[in-house]
This record gives sequence, structure tokens and C-alpha cells, in this order.
Amino acid sequence: MNHDFGKLPEIFGRYDQSPASLIAILQDIQREYHYLPKEALRETARWLTIPLSKVYSVSTFYNAFSLVPRGKKVIRVCVGTACHIRGASLIQQQFESMLNIKAGQTTPDREHTLEVVACVGACAMAPIIIVDEKYHGSFSVSNVRKILKAK
Repeated sequence: MNHDFGKLPEIFGRYDQSPASLIAILQDIQREYHYLPKEALRETARWLTIPLSKVYSVSTFYNAFSLVPRGKKVIRVCVGTACHIRGASLIQQQFESMLNIKAGQTTPDREHTLEVVACVGACAMAPIIIVDEKYHGSFSVSNVRKILKAK
């Protein structure tokens, strides 16, 4: 996969050239590319003058980071107990069917990534999905199409 890494100097320029800036830089790279490309990790290590292994260690420790391409829209279906009891598995199946992917995958056009999460701590709103950072409570199968069409 070829990327234009011309944004990296701009990202690096926002922070001190210190190992303490690593997580913030990785967050910006993730936001820009929807994952952490290997070359961007190498450039980050070089710019911060820290071992690449340290960059990979932080990148793999936090589940907010992904080393594989993700969609522009990340959809998380809560499958915790309260959501499960209220039909989360049917919601998950509907997303999988309409996107033609399984949970944990990204559509070939990289528009959508579907994930399941154990619990988001919003049980009173069950069943719940999260699209990017927006919570949608009391969610139903009939709302799946609307979410997928939303920009």
C-alpha cells in the first residue's frame, strides 16, 4: 500500500521531539491514515530517536491503535450482557450481512470497519453501538441501514 507521507512532518511539528510525545503522534497518524502504517512508525522512531521496538510496543499495547487498515467509519457493536439480552447479536448479524464482512474486518473499499466490544459501560442504553465516537443507544436492527447511509 502506497501512502503519501507528506503529512508526517506536519504531525511531528505539532509536538516536542521527545519520547513523551509518542502517544499523541501515534493518535494523529491513526486519525490521518485510519491505522498506523509501518513506514510512518519507522519515521516516528527516527524523528523521536527512539528504538522502533518501543514504537511498536506502544502501538500494539493500546487497542485504540491498529496496524492494519481500518475503515473511515468504525462501527462497534456492544455485546456485553445487557446488550446481548436486548438483541446485540441480531444487530451484529445485520451489519455483517449488509457490509458483507465479519466482525473484526474492514470493507474492501475501506469505508467501514465492524468491531464487537465486550462492554462500553452504557447498559441503561442497551443495545448500543458506537460509530466512531458517537453513541447510539436503544439501537435496533431497523436502524442499521440508516447508520450505513449516514455521512
